[in-house]
Formats: sequence, structure tokens, C-alpha cells
Amino acid sequence: MGVRKLQVLSRITETGLVGIVRTDNSSQASRIVEACAEGGAGAIEITFTVPGAAGVIEELAQRYPGEQIALGAGTVLDPETARIAILAGAQFIVSPSLNTATARLCNRYQIPYLPGAGTIREIVEAMESGADIIKIFPGETLGPAFVKAARAPLPQASLMPTGGVSIDNAAEWIMAGSVALGVGGSLTAGAQTGDFKSITALTSRFIAAIREARGKIVRGNAAR
Repeated sequence: MGVRKLQVLSRITETGLVGIVRTDNSSQASRIVEACAEGGAGAIEITFTVPGAAGVIEELAQRYPGEQIALGAGTVLDPETARIAILAGAQFIVSPSLNTATARLCNRYQIPYLPGAGTIREIVEAMESGADIIKIFPGETLGPAFVKAARAPLPQASLMPTGGVSIDNAAEWIMAGSVALGVGGSLTAGAQTGDFKSITALTSRFIAAIREARGKIVRGNAAR
């Protein structure tokens, strides 16, 4: 595994938070990223539903060095879109479901690939395709119990729930065994009213909640 790939995966798992930017305004997307960065986010995903997503990624990649923020592309459905995103500066690729051609392309260029999965079979297929972290999606339907259940037969699986993750249940997802959390609307809602400071504050709260939950896991393991 390439050094750069390891660094990107480390950025994702270190803080445990991937801020997901999904908006119909490219300038608003940039401001959301800035707010998340100020709150300490280590990884941010720009979805390809954002108008001019490739241009937004390119501009942000120049503004934020890779060692500061791992900048990714989301809602990537095919290898063509993945290659556009990578050329624009995306450091990781996220898909709602596994696309084996996209997995091969990401592996070819040593770019972390995070495909969505909603069953044990899909998780295994994603791992067999070389996925580095598997997005548990839709999280609001599956819930933390699914992550805990999946980790029993697949303790080697690195799982990141997306959808339905909020500050109120962040700790529960981590305690269930998630390596990171993908958070979109519940984190970035303030952008709709121009309240970007709330995004910065909430980002910090998410990171603190994740850190605290991880601490409980460590203490629990030490007590055994």
C-alpha cells in the first residue's frame, strides 16, 4: 500500500469524522468545507451531486494541503467519474454501492475506495474488491446494531456508517465498532441559513464525542 494512501486513510480514521458536503451551490460547498476545517475535520467528501463538483474539488485541493484535510469525492457511480475526481485532486472516492470497475481504477492509482454496503454479502464483496473502508448505507435504516452484528463474523471489516448519523447517536455508532462516521445533513444544516459557525461548532462536538466513545472502548477492553 502506498504511503500517500496510508496517510489519507489515517486522516479519515484519526478524527473519525468525514463531513459530507451535498448542496446545490458550489460557493456554499466551499464555505461548508471551510467551516468543517475550522472545526477540526480531517476528511471531507464533496458529492458529485454538487454543481461543478470537479471544479470545487480542484479549487479546494489547492487551498487545503493533503496533510491538513483528506479531500474526497462522493456519489461516484462509475470509473469515469472517479478518474475525473482524482485528476481534480480527490484523495479518496466514495460510492453508494460497490462498482468493481471503480474499485479497480482506485486500486490502480492507490486511491482509497469507500463503497456502500447494506448486507453482509455486500460487505464481503467490497472487501474482496479491495475496498479500504466500507460505507454502511443507508445508516438510518440499518442502525448501529447492524454494525455490531456485522463485526461479529467480520472483525476485520472497517465500517463507516453514512445516513442517520447525528451528534446524539455518534457515540453509539462508534461503540458498535465503526472506524469513522460519514455525516452530512445533520452537520451542515446551518449552511441553509448562512450559519456556518454552527457547522464549525458541531464539527468539534462530533470529534469530541468520537474521541470520548473510543476512550470508553479502550477502558472497557483494559478492564477485561
